[in-house]
Amino acid sequence: MAEMGALKRRRTLLEHEWARVVPQLRSAGRGTPGGPPVRAEVTESWARSLPTVDPGRESAPPAAGGGSAGWRRSPLYRPVTDLAGELLSIAEDAGFVAAVTDEAGTILWTCGGRVMRRRAERVNFAPGGRWDEGAMGTNALSLALRNGHPSTVFSAEHLVAALHGWVCYCAPIHGPDGRVLGVLDLSTTWDRSHPLALPTVRTLASAIEARLRDDAAQDALPTPGVELRCLGPARVTRAGSSLRLPPRQLEILTLLALEPGGFAPERLRASLYGDRPVTASTFKAEVSHLRHALDGAVSTRTYALTTPVVCDAVEVLAALGRGDTETAVDRYRGPLLPLSEAPGVVAWREHLEVVVREAVLASTHPEHALRYGEHAPYDTQVHTHALGLLGPGDVRRGIAVSRLASADR
Repeated sequence: MAEMGALKRRRTLLEHEWARVVPQLRSAGRGTPGGPPVRAEVTESWARSLPTVDPGRESAPPAAGGGSAGWRRSPLYRPVTDLAGELLSIAEDAGFVAAVTDEAGTILWTCGGRVMRRRAERVNFAPGGRWDEGAMGTNALSLALRNGHPSTVFSAEHLVAALHGWVCYCAPIHGPDGRVLGVLDLSTTWDRSHPLALPTVRTLASAIEARLRDDAAQDALPTPGVELRCLGPARVTRAGSSLRLPPRQLEILTLLALEPGGFAPERLRASLYGDRPVTASTFKAEVSHLRHALDGAVSTRTYALTTPVVCDAVEVLAALGRGDTETAVDRYRGPLLPLSEAPGVVAWREHLEVVVREAVLASTHPEHALRYGEHAPYDTQVHTHALGLLGPGDVRRGIAVSRLASADR
């Protein structure tokens, strides 16, 4: 109770100062005393913001471009996705909305409980909203971007009156070269202000920076020579050039990529042909042709790849292994070699379909079910799940309704 009383008094003082100082700043360049309770960096930000921001505006303006496509292109996409489960847990448990911006202050991604996210969406604290100082005035995101250090903005420290019911905690995210790539933000209502929130957001930003450094170190390694796309339409490239493989050799490459430990000859033969009567020479010739196409990168006694291969099916399984449904759904572009009847490929195809589908049905993010539903037109359970997650005013409901109706015909 004592803490709540202190928060109320602080908010009241700030509201009083905001009502006194902001009108002075708006009038012909008049200055203001920088004394308490308003911090100097806040009043300085108010003065910078007022020429372009109306304190009475109701929400953040939308940015040109942005959206989910911009998020996937962001260097922060992979490290934040790796931490998405932890961020969501913290946000839901503490009643926060978590957000990540780009270097210009445009929100790329948010997560949190449904109630808080909807409250945040009323002021366009959502993907595509601009929160730089020139667009939305004084807030923790704009201060963190401008000053390059963690920032907090409480209640009426925000220039825009519509934000006086909020408190925000931000930390900039630096790339391996020291450049600020964006900001991590935790926001909630003013009455939930807590002294541990700022250390928490700093720790999470540091964790994202550590993943960025790991990714940079990984990118510095030699690029794998072979890239295999076997989910949906198949495609193989080697050293950046397309490599055309017959269906049987494509099946062999896919199986070897999925099982890097390799195959005994008889097991690989059974995985390709099952009980069909195929001569040993025919089987060995297929392996030999693939070995030649890969410049010898298939070992002999135990059939295994001896060159690094990037494979989308392997990436999907790895993402699911670390609980990253977002990446798994993004990489899953359809069934594994859909025309193949090889027993080993069929078994892996069914396994991938089951594990991705179960992850989608367990997810609380409607975009996962919507994206997976593109590749599962007759899966009524997935379309029903998507529909159940979409709010009444969500324009994407039409997609789920249409797919469900088609699947029921």
